[in-house]
Amino acid sequence: MTQHPGKSPRVGLFATCLMNVFRPGIGFAAAKLLEDAGCSVEVPDAQTCCGQPGYNSGDFDSARALARQVIELFEPFDYVVGPSGSCMATIRHDYPALFEGDPNWSARAQRLAAKSFELMSFLHDELGVTRVDAGTPLKRKATYHDSCSGLRGLGIKGQPRALLASVEGLELVEMQDAEVCCGFGGTFCVKYPEISEKMVDDKVANILASGADTVLGGDLGCLMNIAGRLRRINAPVRVFHTAEVLAGLADEAGIAGRTEGAA
Repeated sequence: MTQHPGKSPRVGLFATCLMNVFRPGIGFAAAKLLEDAGCSVEVPDAQTCCGQPGYNSGDFDSARALARQVIELFEPFDYVVGPSGSCMATIRHDYPALFEGDPNWSARAQRLAAKSFELMSFLHDELGVTRVDAGTPLKRKATYHDSCSGLRGLGIKGQPRALLASVEGLELVEMQDAEVCCGFGGTFCVKYPEISEKMVDDKVANILASGADTVLGGDLGCLMNIAGRLRRINAPVRVFHTAEVLAGLADEAGIAGRTEGAA
């Protein structure tokens, strides 16, 4: 952990597009976890998309324009933390690549990348958090989906599982092929809908075979994709972002509106 003598680390919370529009409670959960860990948390106004859709589609000019806005907005903070492996992998890895050869923006992009973290890795690896107080014991059997960006881009696997192990009453079981893509992939699901549908069907089959009543993960795009498919087949399984469970905010309807006891 980087030491900040005499003061709490000042963290800028990166509020992702999907979170803002579809699940703002994830942001409140992330802020609570960071504050409980001793951070001073701010959510800057005028946040924009990180630029990942444009970058992945080859529209590098648009991606650079968005990246410049993000860099300027978050430069004053000690850390930038987001509840999304996908967005934070873009900031950490793609921003330096976008500005390679630009003497001004390249250095700024690299500095921002070095202090940008996905939420679970920041709590566990940077701050050394090993236990959380989720409040009331959570009597659920959950399985965890490893998102592609978080797992392969940032090495996020053991951190969320270690933190979830401290939640009283929560039983965590591993599904088959937990590390296999769910088929979302951002623009992938739009370009290749038939392949995407088969992939999410396979993921849902593994979830159901695990016997879990709850699915957890760290990327809202993946979770919305999985939750939508579970809802279409009327499966009695709820889906939450890991931050919601760790912060004790998983008593409401799950993603895609799945409520307790729904059939």
